[in-house]
Amino acid sequence: MDASIKNALNASINAFAEARTLDASELLQSLNDLFSSDLPYMEKVDDLDALIDEAPAYDRLREILFDLLLMNFFSADVQKLEGDYLESEEWEAIEEQTIDRGTELLNLLLYLRECVDEDIEPELEDFLKEFLLVEEDEFQDEHRIYEPLIANQVLVESSYEEIAQVAAKLDPESELAELFYPVMSFFYEPTPQEEDFQEFSKSAVDRAFDAAVYTLITNYAETN
Repeated sequence: MDASIKNALNASINAFAEARTLDASELLQSLNDLFSSDLPYMEKVDDLDALIDEAPAYDRLREILFDLLLMNFFSADVQKLEGDYLESEEWEAIEEQTIDRGTELLNLLLYLRECVDEDIEPELEDFLKEFLLVEEDEFQDEHRIYEPLIANQVLVESSYEEIAQVAAKLDPESELAELFYPVMSFFYEPTPQEEDFQEFSKSAVDRAFDAAVYTLITNYAETN
C-alpha cells in the first residue's frame, strides 16, 4: 500500500467518523487490509463495496474511496504487473466496467502526484491550464466540468466562508458540486493548522463529507 494513500485513507475516515461521532476502528482495519492485499483490482473493488454495504454510515464516502483505491492501484499494485498492463485488453475491460465509478477527485490526486514528480507546488491555475488543459479545444469536456473552479479562481485569495458561499449556490447536478468546497479550500490553504480546520468546518456545506475530502487531499499532498 502506498504510504501517501495510507495516510490519506486513515485521516479521511477518521475525520468523517469524528464529525458523525462514529467508531471507525473496525472499518479502518478492514480498509487497510484490503488496500494492502494482493487481490486482483476488480476483486478489491467488489470487496470495497461489500465493506461499505456493511457499514452504511460511510456510504457517502463510497466513490471517494473508489478514487483512492484506484490511486493505490496506479501507485503500488501496478508495479507488480507487467510493464504494459495499462495498455492491455484486460485493463481496457476494467475501465469499461468502472466508467461510471469514482469522482473528479481522482484528477486532483493524479495532479498532486505529478507535482511531486516535477517538484512544483500545487496551484489552481496550473491544475486547470497545464494538467487538465481546459483552454485547449480538444478538452472542452474538462472545461465544462471544471467551470465552477475556472470561474471562481479568485477564491484562492479569499476565505473558507466565501468559498462555502459560492459552493452553496452551485448547480447540485454539477460533477463538482459536492467537491467544490474542499477542493477550492485546498488551493486556498493546502497545509491547514488546527485553527484553519476549525474555520473550514464552521463554513462546511456538509461537515462530515467536506472534512473527509479536505483531510484526504491535504494528507495525501503532505505525505507525497
